[in-house]
Amino acid sequence: MSEKKILLLGSGYVAAPAAEYIVRRPENKLTIASRRLENAEALAKQFPGSTAVSCDITNQQAIEDLVAQHDLVISLIPYIYHADVIKAAVKHKKNVVTTSYVSPAMMEYDQAAKDAGIIVMNEIGLDPGIDHLYAVRTIEEVHREGGKMNEFISFCGGLPAPENSNNPFGYKFSWSARGVLLALKNTARYLENGKVVEVSGPALMDSARTLNTGYPGYAFVAYGNRDSTPYDKRYNIPEASTIIRGTIRYDGFPQFVKALVSLGFLDDQEQPHLLASAAEISWKDVVAKAAGTTDTTPEGLEAAIIAKAELANHPRKAAILDGMKWLGFFSDVKVTRRGNLLDTLCATLEEKMQYEEGERDMVFLQHRFEIELKDGTKQTRTSTLVEYGKVGGYSAMAKTVGVPCGIAVQLILDGKITQTGVIAPMTSEINEPIIELLEKEGIGMVEKIL
Repeated sequence: MSEKKILLLGSGYVAAPAAEYIVRRPENKLTIASRRLENAEALAKQFPGSTAVSCDITNQQAIEDLVAQHDLVISLIPYIYHADVIKAAVKHKKNVVTTSYVSPAMMEYDQAAKDAGIIVMNEIGLDPGIDHLYAVRTIEEVHREGGKMNEFISFCGGLPAPENSNNPFGYKFSWSARGVLLALKNTARYLENGKVVEVSGPALMDSARTLNTGYPGYAFVAYGNRDSTPYDKRYNIPEASTIIRGTIRYDGFPQFVKALVSLGFLDDQEQPHLLASAAEISWKDVVAKAAGTTDTTPEGLEAAIIAKAELANHPRKAAILDGMKWLGFFSDVKVTRRGNLLDTLCATLEEKMQYEEGERDMVFLQHRFEIELKDGTKQTRTSTLVEYGKVGGYSAMAKTVGVPCGIAVQLILDGKITQTGVIAPMTSEINEPIIELLEKEGIGMVEKIL
């Protein structure tokens, strides 16, 4: 086999499973590039024969120089830089793989990529990625048999395994706390019973609903994620009256977050008392200001929080207040001042809500299809993925994002994926070979007719 040179931009936690899959083939020569050379070297050490280099992703010339030397580039850097990578790949006629959603900036290179004869494969991780593979498979099967899709509902979440969900959020951070919290301010749009529903960021947690997964052992709630309305075209289901894609969390998460929002803790407006130059300040004083009281006794703070967050008759009042105690809101502990309430809270969350040694994460993804068969019979189908991280090995999230990415890379190198342009896994021609290899790795969705 002729040697293939692959460039991996980024050395974050989903990079290792992708790299491991790629270096199984001896003809694949992997270069790992990271802004900090030591990070790239640490990853390259795990995969004999791979090379580490330093690359400043804000430097277009540096990206171009690296891309020019390789046959394919995997971009696992922040999505805002993918367009720069694609620009370099078009110029040097190199294929690209990312796990990110296709952004408008990336889509601008679609025609240029086609003209250059290159494949720019995106959305091939978990969500987006595995979700597309199995949604498209069922939808195409139903259409082939003359049926139609009345409803498509899909929810996904990366969470601590139940035994490690031991904090008031039932959540732990494997990436930036700020990113997780800011996502809660995004407006969600989806199609429900033929009408477009728009839920503004402030109302997002109120819209969370109990999710009936068919697995009673999981007490999940779910809320809309971003904009689901383009999926009538993306999934070729113009007939569907309901299309919802969303996020899952353990029950209790939305209620606790909503109380924090009421107190202003998702606000990134600068606050003079939280600037690094200000005097040291305790949590109880920060919370008193946020709740609009001067009484910093535990009883006074509790009364002010109950009033401001409207918890008086809330069924979870005790759990929410316990959660605030756990965060240190009633204490003399000095806060890490980061200029505003959001980032000051994030400093504490990042300290208290990391995965500890010996803990594992979990990924849960489920599609629910309400189908009308050719003869008019109604049918409900589900596709479900439950994956647990391995203690001492890869997290469930790293594995379910990194492995599909590695598989897509290999299929492109082998000439099994040939569609040029800026693409995502939206057809069986692309998806079925990926599903086949994914299931060989023990990753796949269990499909049921209820």
